[in-house]
Amino acid sequence: MKLLICCLLLAAGAVQAQAPEKTVRICDSSGCSERARSSSTFNPNASTDPEADKRLAALVGVAEKDPRAAFDLGLRYFRGDGVAQNTYQALQWMRSAGERGELQAQSALGRFYLAGVEEMGADPAEAERWLTLAAGRGDKEAEKLLPEAAAAKKQARNAYQVREDRRKNWVVGWYTLYPYYWAWGPSGWYYR
Repeated sequence: MKLLICCLLLAAGAVQAQAPEKTVRICDSSGCSERARSSSTFNPNASTDPEADKRLAALVGVAEKDPRAAFDLGLRYFRGDGVAQNTYQALQWMRSAGERGELQAQSALGRFYLAGVEEMGADPAEAERWLTLAAGRGDKEAEKLLPEAAAAKKQARNAYQVREDRRKNWVVGWYTLYPYYWAWGPSGWYYR
């Protein structure tokens, strides 16, 4: 009987130990604190200024119609000017403006993709594409950067080819290093 009670107490302790914690530790600029898991978390993108939200909504409305406003909004997101800095949104609005023919946006996209932006690495092929569009429309800076983008694209292509060759040689080399020990014969599988 004592053994049964001990087992039940141990099992109850194991179940209690596996239960999720009721709080979570949150650290921000004001320090760290324990907060209930059910409480809402801090959203750094949430605005406390309703006027700023109205201005942003108005600019988004105009940007959807006018590529110059889309370029302006992309620049604001990139710099964090009047809105929270967000490189993803910056590229989305810049691409929208560039696809609709805004010359400054095409040139800026070429520079962004050539240099790489924060979490996004450089993409020489995209840089060359946007710089070619801008240079074709007379942008002098894009004309100067176009050979650099073409060289970076060629270098990236060569590096990719080297990696692929190494991978293929490794797979073939690895594959041939290990012989089969089992073979199929008239009586079934057998060990050689």
